[in-house]
Amino acid sequence: MVRQSELDDETQAFLKVVASPVRQAIVLLFAHGSELSVNEVAERAEIPQSTASEQLAVLRHGGVLSARRDGRITLYRADRDGISRALGRLQRFLESCC
Repeated sequence: MVRQSELDDETQAFLKVVASPVRQAIVLLFAHGSELSVNEVAERAEIPQSTASEQLAVLRHGGVLSARRDGRITLYRADRDGISRALGRLQRFLESCC
């Protein structure tokens, strides 16, 4: 249960994710159900592979992306349920505090 005066850790992680313009651009790559590898994200976002990997980890931790293994490759996709839960928690917090 979220207390009126503070956000839970999951909601804070979600807000951290959406605060970054780089991560916002990466999330948009997953529109329409796309599944992408770290190398595809790096190429499409025009960022180094190491940066893409770091940002994908933050997005997973924030509940925005999920991942699955396909052989040696990890494929990422939008976690619609995770995003919905985070937005629901944020909405409940805003309704109780403001």
